[in-house]
Amino acid sequence: MTILYSVILAGGAGKRLWPLSREMFPKQMLKFDNEYTLFQRTFLNLATIVDDKNIITSTNVKYVSSIKDQLKVLQNKFYRKSEYKVITEPVFKNTAPAMTLAVNYISDKINQTEESPVILAVPSDQIILNRIEFASILEKGIKLAKAGYIVAYASNTQNIDENFGYIKARKSSKISELVSDALKVNTFIEKPSDKNVKDILKGNIFVNSGIYMFTADTYFTELKKYAPDIYKKLYSYQLETSIPSIPLNDYTDIADISIDYAVMEKSKKLAVIPFSTDWKDIGSWKAVYEVSKKDKNNNCLLGKAIDIDSKNTLVYSTSKLTATIGLKDTAVVETEDAVLVMNKDDENGIKTIYKKLNGKNSKTIEVHKTVYRPWGYYTVLENGKGFLTKCITVNPKGKLSVQLHHHRSEHWVVLEGKAFILKGNEKIELNAGESIDIGIEEVHSLQNNGDIQLKILEVQQGDILDENDIERLEDIYGRV
Repeated sequence: MTILYSVILAGGAGKRLWPLSREMFPKQMLKFDNEYTLFQRTFLNLATIVDDKNIITSTNVKYVSSIKDQLKVLQNKFYRKSEYKVITEPVFKNTAPAMTLAVNYISDKINQTEESPVILAVPSDQIILNRIEFASILEKGIKLAKAGYIVAYASNTQNIDENFGYIKARKSSKISELVSDALKVNTFIEKPSDKNVKDILKGNIFVNSGIYMFTADTYFTELKKYAPDIYKKLYSYQLETSIPSIPLNDYTDIADISIDYAVMEKSKKLAVIPFSTDWKDIGSWKAVYEVSKKDKNNNCLLGKAIDIDSKNTLVYSTSKLTATIGLKDTAVVETEDAVLVMNKDDENGIKTIYKKLNGKNSKTIEVHKTVYRPWGYYTVLENGKGFLTKCITVNPKGKLSVQLHHHRSEHWVVLEGKAFILKGNEKIELNAGESIDIGIEEVHSLQNNGDIQLKILEVQQGDILDENDIERLEDIYGRV
């Protein structure tokens, strides 16, 4: 029986789901139901065919603490004592380098057989409702992968969307002998324009889901042939076993390129397995609307939303009561610091908005006012030149890292609960109403040993007031 490994690619930002998706809280971290995030749903889909301990996540170092928090939920679900493996990149370099590091790690560190491991690579931002059917489709590819093919899984389509890539395929007797409904990839079509839509629709055309299966040997053979620079730098790179990561200095000159452009669109070893299961790439608000439950007027109301007489409308409210009246084909998305109102089917206008905000260095594309951490969360209340105020909520038994700041001082006031504070070599207990000052470069930590939430009002003063001015010395969540 073939042992199957999988890598989840979870390093992207998801700009088209702004303002809910941010650079520090990307779309794979989001929930569009009351249970699991997109990333967690991807993991659970894979666990129907892959042993959960053989599922590896590749992500950006910015997201690693959030990813590990989400993995702990799944770890408890599967009663695993050891943590699931996460490979981290210091900067985003697209999917080709990320996938190469993961294949390297699986092949070198955790492969349990003498054969080249069969690996399934999947994006982290897709929804598949029928897990059992999905697993059966994935299983078909193992024969092809072991025969030396790279298997691309592709969705049947009747419509062309310029935000997706497509695969044209043809019959091949050699491939169909192994898997009856598999085809040979003829060509890739990346994000087509209106001009060539008619030509594209002729013949076997499928949406490229970005899901691939291959053996490590086949992957590296094709990588060496078509992306030799990435192969040379990463093929034999020695990742650490305990915390698989690569230093920034070894990664800055790696090409920023997708695996599709680097290898898949050039390789002659591509086979495609079409599927018609309920697959959806959650890359836009239109896609969120399509996969969400709707009322009798075809409206989707998520969060704190009420509506009168609207039709075919999405309302997603995270903090404030959002009331809508008489809208049609509209998307309304509310967060603490931004509101988006748009035609639900306009998937390109939001890119322009994002570029404008980026040009203004707006914080609204980077972080939410409320930011979640392994120990709890904080909400930014006010910020200005030289100052920033937060309300910090520490969960029972939660502990912030032992840290210092080079550019700011902090003043803490306990609002609720009891705070256990490390300040230099002192250990201090503070009750509600009491306060303390933390100086620049003073080692400190904050802990909640109680059974109720601890709330702290924090006032920062200094020249640099962001999360980059944290030097962690110790951390129970492994972020040092």
